[in-house]
Amino acid sequence: MFRVTARTVLELGSELISSDVIAFYELIKNGFDARTENGVEVRFNVVLGLRSFSSLRNRSKEQEVPLENLKERCLSELNSSATTIYDQARKLIAAADSYDQLSKALKEVYSLNTIRVIDTGTGMSATDLEEKFLVIGTPSRKIAVEKSVAEGQKKPDFLGEKGLGRLSAMRLGGTLSIETARKKDRKINHLQIDWRAFEDVNKMIEDIYIKASTSGTKPSPDYSGTVLIISELTSDWNEGRIKQLAAADFAFLTNPLADSRNRPRIALVWNGERIPVPMLGKSFLKLAHASIWGAYTVGKSGPQLTLNLKLRELGFEHPIVEEELRFGEKDLFAMIRGRDEAIPEDALTDLGPFTFEAHWYNRRRVKAGGGMDREQILKLHRQWTGIRMYRDDFRVYPYGQEKDDWLGLDREALMARGYLLNKIQLVGQVDISRSANPGLVDQTNREGLRETQEQQAMLRIVQFSIQDQLRNAMRRAETKYKAKRARPVEAKTEIARLETRAQKAISNLRSVTTNQERETIEELQQTLLELTELAKILRERNAEVEGDAKLMQDMAGIGLLVEIVAHELARTSEHALERIREIRSTATSDEVVTGLDGLAASMKSIHKRLRILDPLSVSGRQAPETFSLTQLISETLEDHQTQFDRHGIHLKYEPPKNRFTTKTVKGYVVQIFENLLANSVYWLSLEKEKSPLFKPQISVSIVGSPTRIIFSDNGPGIDPEHKDRIFDMFFSLKESKKRRGLGLYIARANAIAAGGSLELQEEPINDFGRLNTFEYCISEHT
Repeated sequence: MFRVTARTVLELGSELISSDVIAFYELIKNGFDARTENGVEVRFNVVLGLRSFSSLRNRSKEQEVPLENLKERCLSELNSSATTIYDQARKLIAAADSYDQLSKALKEVYSLNTIRVIDTGTGMSATDLEEKFLVIGTPSRKIAVEKSVAEGQKKPDFLGEKGLGRLSAMRLGGTLSIETARKKDRKINHLQIDWRAFEDVNKMIEDIYIKASTSGTKPSPDYSGTVLIISELTSDWNEGRIKQLAAADFAFLTNPLADSRNRPRIALVWNGERIPVPMLGKSFLKLAHASIWGAYTVGKSGPQLTLNLKLRELGFEHPIVEEELRFGEKDLFAMIRGRDEAIPEDALTDLGPFTFEAHWYNRRRVKAGGGMDREQILKLHRQWTGIRMYRDDFRVYPYGQEKDDWLGLDREALMARGYLLNKIQLVGQVDISRSANPGLVDQTNREGLRETQEQQAMLRIVQFSIQDQLRNAMRRAETKYKAKRARPVEAKTEIARLETRAQKAISNLRSVTTNQERETIEELQQTLLELTELAKILRERNAEVEGDAKLMQDMAGIGLLVEIVAHELARTSEHALERIREIRSTATSDEVVTGLDGLAASMKSIHKRLRILDPLSVSGRQAPETFSLTQLISETLEDHQTQFDRHGIHLKYEPPKNRFTTKTVKGYVVQIFENLLANSVYWLSLEKEKSPLFKPQISVSIVGSPTRIIFSDNGPGIDPEHKDRIFDMFFSLKESKKRRGLGLYIARANAIAAGGSLELQEEPINDFGRLNTFEYCISEHT
């Protein structure tokens, strides 16, 4: 059987409680777990600070300053605001007749300092103190919490369940005195713990004798509650630090966005004076330049993510933009798990419901509003910045702390262009519950959630919502509303109209002016000619810029397709290498020949895949050419057959007898069709991985009047709500590593540029109530 040394208790406490704030947090939670009726009060009674105590005591030992002068210095360092112990401290110092007595007096004075954590909860009996409080890791609360979770209670009976939070007291001071009573008790129950006794390396834990006692009368017959009295304080406490603690930490211990009437009450008192704990006003959040609210739910139809976005001020003129987005189970599965992640499907259901919100501020554009000036708003923003997490209205550390970037926002902002959504620009929180989210469990050291499949799912949902959907909504608004250059055709027409008006006006002037005035008219005519020439130069430059933009779009399309081809070449090469290894292990010449035939087929596949890059060169993409659409589509599908076989995809395609000879930009057709194929293979493979009995199929047909390619598959499909959104720039529901959101955007842009169209058809609707059919209409050039 293991034996435990007394020092282990100290080591356990120091490992689990990493800061003073965490220590207070644990003790405060214990007060609420005791069903406190009036909240929890933390009272600091400090007559002499730790720094002053250490300095004065060292001087008393050095004996370099005259005793009376040193005593005067000691008296001047006392906090007169500590009225309950100030006079006692003065008497102790005044009574010292030697340096040695003064040193002892200072130690007694410092021992007068206390931190009291007070609750008016159920209290404890003497038996409870010995059999529950003194039992580290007591199971009573854990059993109760697990029972409430199993019964589906909205909130568990207790916030804590490990039975370790009581060790927080040792972080704050060397001794702990407990005064507690239940309503039915007639006297106060006491427990004294001197943590310094555990420092003896030679003692076992059973060598430390601690016994509860009962004495004294209760404040009132029906009183119940607990007072933790911590002394021999280990940190230097002063009023300034307490105020800073209130603003920077205590303000966030409980849900700052909760209704003030329901928010758990925590009071801070410094030497009898109440220190206010700030609250976050709703008016401040209404001044955010953009906001997002998210609700993740799990119902009969499976998990669903609902996002509400509001864009108020993005730095250019636009109306307030509000959007609501919904993502069902299939979208969420693809977005969170994808093909390469090890998160199981049931993580989405096991995660349970939760909510979150985030509010974005562009500090450079902050202005007065909501009854506050700019500096007040910036101060509030600095104080509240960060995305925190709350469980049942109590904070989960360390999320949202200054150095914590748990959503990877800063890393994404460094790599992103356009709007930067880093953590110092955002104010918000994630709200979870112990009952609704049993898989989101704290690490024992209070340094975040344990890394579980549910934690990973929750993390990716919030990242997807803020990093992708909020940013993309801002990009869409910029594309739609930001001032654009006048279109060249419109500008040319307007300039011609103005030029005609000016010429007519000059002709009219000539008819009514004298010979002396005509010189001025000629100067006006020359000025008009110069302006006309300047307009022509500007039109030509505008056309060059527009051409550069189109060139960049073409290059982006090629880049995406090259990525697809490169991926396929890697797979084909792997297959070729595998065949080579098989050849090396064969024993007969016939098998070698067969293997070489297979190798030759793989190399031929590589050659065919490379062939498609020829019509994609930027120099050749813009020019329409005459070609057989039937032949192009048939060859492209033939090139993909090896890939289809590898993924078990059945191709449903009957080449039409009509060659469908058309004149259009061949490179555009290739890019659009390849993008549809790549997307289909991805989603079919994902569905196959999810449901092994699933039989994936791609259907392609070419029809005329007008010439169209009808493309569909039997995969998960697209939610009708996203019918048009899938063509937006950067919109993607693939896993984060493969999330580009450019393929369909460029495909549709190219279709339109060639005079055609690319649409997701509203019919038919698959068994999941989603859409699977694309129609690519090809417009011929004459």
